[in-house]
Amino acid sequence: MTFVRTLKRIRSDKTNYRRRAAVLIGRHSFVTIKVTDQNISAQLLKPTPTGDVVIASAHSRELVKHGWKGALNNLPACYLTGLLLGKKVLEKGTPKAVIYLGMYKFTSRVAACIRGLVDAGVNIPVSEESLPEDDRITGKHIANYAAALKEDQEKYNSRFSALLKSGLKPEDYPSHFEEIAQKISGKPFAKKAPKEKEKDKGAKEKAPKKESKEKSEKGGKKK
Repeated sequence: MTFVRTLKRIRSDKTNYRRRAAVLIGRHSFVTIKVTDQNISAQLLKPTPTGDVVIASAHSRELVKHGWKGALNNLPACYLTGLLLGKKVLEKGTPKAVIYLGMYKFTSRVAACIRGLVDAGVNIPVSEESLPEDDRITGKHIANYAAALKEDQEKYNSRFSALLKSGLKPEDYPSHFEEIAQKISGKPFAKKAPKEKEKDKGAKEKAPKKESKEKSEKGGKKK
């Protein structure tokens, strides 16, 4: 029986050295995203021989300065934090970056923050299919849930007490989100085409192939 020694940061789930090595070898500036039960923070760092240097950072608490009245760790807040970081990153002259999560997992809230960075204009290699859709980003799902829950006024007031105290009705989440997104980026929120349309497009592209197959079969019968 042999003893295999592992590094302390691996045992404590703090560093994934394979991912870390890939970032260093590529010499890319990288973005780290950390989501807690209350907030979200994101940073752009540049690796150097003496350690990582923070180029820009954003925290969901900064959204309050822009007038944000919603939660500070849900999908809309994650997107706005990414959008804010993206604006700072471009001001620092770093239009390209990669995502480095280390030991953290790729969750929907992390994906929302990444979409904010991408929409801000930062070039990040990521699949669009892995990013949340508009209804989740804008908080429309929250508004729909609030509308359905409003019949039970006591439960409604209890569930959304923090939002109501801050002066935001949960039904107004999408419009409030778009207002803050425009304040941060200086332009209206860019909505993406629903994924269903892409399926319809694929179905239309396949249709001519069926027609050509039918024609070839008819031609064969004539012969």
